[in-house]
Amino acid sequence: MKVVVVESPAKAKTINKYLGKDYEVLASFGHIRDLPPKDGSVDPEADFAMLWELQDKGSQRVSEIAKAVKGAEKLILATDPDREGEAISWHVVEALTAKKVLKGIPIERVTFNAITKSSVDAAMRKPRQIDQALVDAYLARRALDYLVGFNLSPVLWRKLPGAKSAGRVQSVALRLVVEREMEIERFKPREYWSIVATLATAEGAVFEARLTGADGKRIQRLDVGTGEEAARFKKDLELATFAVASVEAKPAKRHPAPPFTTSTLQQEASRKLGMAPAQTMRVAQRLYEGVDIGGETVGLITYMRTDGVDMAPEAIRDARSVIGKEYGDRYVPDVPRKYSVKAKNAQEAHEAVRPTDMGRLPKQVARMLDPEQARLYELIWIRTVASQMESAELERTTVDITAKVGPRTIELRATGQVVKFDGFLTLYQEGKDDEEDEEGKRLPPMKAGDPLKRERIASTQHFTEPPPRYSEASLVKRMEELGIGRPSTYAAVLQTLRDREYVKIEKKRLQPEDKGRLVTGFLESFFKRYVEYDFTADLEEQLDRVSNAEIDWRQVLRDFWREFSAAIDGTKELRVAEVLEALNELLGPHIFPEKADGSNPRVCPTCGTGQLSLKLGKYGAFIGCSNYPECKYTRQLATSGVEGEGEGTSEGGQPGVRVLGEDPKTGLQVTLRDGRFGTFVQLGEQAAEKDAEKPKRSSLPRGLSSGDVTLEIALKLLALPREVAKHPETGEPILASIGRYGPYVQHGRTYANLGKDDDVLEIGGNRAIDLIVAKEQGGGRGRPSSDPGRALGKDEASGRDLVVKAGKYGPYVSDGEVNATLPKTMSSDSLTLAQAIDLVNAKRASGGGKKGSARGRKAPAKTAAAAKKAPAKKAAAKKPAAKKGAS
Repeated sequence: MKVVVVESPAKAKTINKYLGKDYEVLASFGHIRDLPPKDGSVDPEADFAMLWELQDKGSQRVSEIAKAVKGAEKLILATDPDREGEAISWHVVEALTAKKVLKGIPIERVTFNAITKSSVDAAMRKPRQIDQALVDAYLARRALDYLVGFNLSPVLWRKLPGAKSAGRVQSVALRLVVEREMEIERFKPREYWSIVATLATAEGAVFEARLTGADGKRIQRLDVGTGEEAARFKKDLELATFAVASVEAKPAKRHPAPPFTTSTLQQEASRKLGMAPAQTMRVAQRLYEGVDIGGETVGLITYMRTDGVDMAPEAIRDARSVIGKEYGDRYVPDVPRKYSVKAKNAQEAHEAVRPTDMGRLPKQVARMLDPEQARLYELIWIRTVASQMESAELERTTVDITAKVGPRTIELRATGQVVKFDGFLTLYQEGKDDEEDEEGKRLPPMKAGDPLKRERIASTQHFTEPPPRYSEASLVKRMEELGIGRPSTYAAVLQTLRDREYVKIEKKRLQPEDKGRLVTGFLESFFKRYVEYDFTADLEEQLDRVSNAEIDWRQVLRDFWREFSAAIDGTKELRVAEVLEALNELLGPHIFPEKADGSNPRVCPTCGTGQLSLKLGKYGAFIGCSNYPECKYTRQLATSGVEGEGEGTSEGGQPGVRVLGEDPKTGLQVTLRDGRFGTFVQLGEQAAEKDAEKPKRSSLPRGLSSGDVTLEIALKLLALPREVAKHPETGEPILASIGRYGPYVQHGRTYANLGKDDDVLEIGGNRAIDLIVAKEQGGGRGRPSSDPGRALGKDEASGRDLVVKAGKYGPYVSDGEVNATLPKTMSSDSLTLAQAIDLVNAKRASGGGKKGSARGRKAPAKTAAAAKKAPAKKAAAKKPAAKKGAS
């Protein structure tokens, strides 16, 4: 028997079918070992010795593999074909070696770019050994991320309250977002005017021409800067006679884009499908691992973590065949297209992301996929097929026009573009970020000397616009251009920035939160080298050289640590006052934007003599007056660059408080406040007496940002709970409110959480009754609970129906017998049946997740042992574990 180790259970099942009864295929479920989240896991004093430990399920996986390996003919490591996959194989060997079960057993490493029988069989015929250079690059990257996270994050916690973490790539990506926002805030609009003449040929065909010159001088887009200048041009053109000076038509070609890499897939899925990078990679993973087609699980796309744009010769041949069959021979170029990667060091020269079978048309497989999978597969298919299609043939026409008025000559130009042959455009056109469509309109036939008739002259005022905020797609593109990080990590980096509340997404654009600005400002002030783009890109290049066996990985760490540790040591004596001084200087233009009347934006609006400045409190940063405690003016940090916004004041001396107005019923002040557990609205103030009744408060429902909270909304929140309907059987009220676990509806002791699209302030009676009745039929027990959940379908193997629900500790999936918590990287909204089956099977295999056992959550470790040792008195509080810095 030969033992094969892969990463996912879905892949294990499929590959076992391909290989047959002589093989046993087991899943590692990803990484089995990691660095413990505590100091000392990487020891610079011991030449960067790394302490690895088996993860929660890793010990069980290793035991299962070790049991299978005993007496086996061979161990074949078939983890993913990238650096992480190489590292997982290395970890498996290291763990099995520690168990002393590999003696005399040959070890082979194989990789396949697609989960198809042909790819797997071909890989098995070409085994190799573990690539130690790739493992070394992984070790160096992992050690760097650990050293930055575990040394820099604690500095942030001590010196900058409210900051959560810093990371080698994370912090540089955040800097990009923050710097773009600062560009926008510094931007000064500039007025300009466009002059457009609508003209007609002798045959009556109408077209438009733009002003390009006058009196022998060229006029650029911004050169007409005032209404007076525009009016003079318009007046002259209304008196002028027009004629064609020249016509130039040039043939042109537009070539297709190469097939997808990880980065370009994330960008296009964001633009065309509205998918976040993390979501794109999650769906692509399922397409790669395979779906059931005709009773057989088949991988639909090749491996989705790649920098390469090349395709296998047979894939190119199949693509050309499909093009000829579906679109005609005219669309098949004479010679197959070859693409080369622009990156300095494409990740192990993998193939591009492409369908495993070009003949598997999107319309044929759509019924076997969920909607997200179908949309992403179609995008990958059309991009791949289009990359091998004939170029589009265009004709670009430029018509120069003269307008004569008295002795003066004014020049105009009309441009147009005609598609003579659409080529690849018949199938696909690459999306763009923040660019205007360059496609011109078709122009009527004209020749030099033709007179033209003036229809009308229009002068239009414009103002230059600031650079746009980054979308997730354009940020990924910019990071790749700068060589920051690896495309396979971008999705995780962006998710971390959102999870840390360093950035938020508004209208599909990334906007830095004040917390993110402060972190960036702090790092630029005291760790500038480590958030510089060139430094981060150079470090990536060194890691690439390690993967090519050109330099020693430990030497890279030594060089980095020498200066980084000195920078950390330099902050030990750093006082909070110094931090505030640096941040006030750096963030001043954002915190105190110029006022329209030219007055000093730092003057306290309450006392009129104090100066406003940045201050640090228990829950983060706020703006306070220099005359404190005599003057207790405070306001939130954010101003959004708009005068007057964020100017809510508080005389209570509390940071993070914005006055929304007065309650018309009680006359009490309604405020929006930042609290330990998030933002909330409050009616009135807390009385000084110890036993006084607490003021009424309400947290904000999910999806409602603090910037959108008005007095009207706050009063509605403070009026909760509200009666929504009467129960159809009991006649008792059904109430809607917000609790510890979010918005819910309640009938007696039965509670049902609201769904993602439900608004606690707007939910109607019918919907509330449906939730309560469904909950009661499911046996509600008078505690905050989930709604009936979303049905996913039936597991054919077990015959059980699977449902995803929102539970007390987060979303989980259940088959009625076993409950399995969703990992943080998975969304309950996009969870597929196949993913749910994998989670439930994994939980069942681990012996956990039985209903009635805390929903399958892990019990506290060492409970029995602790019970023996613990005296019959109150246990001492455990020291909290060190937080892990993300990268």
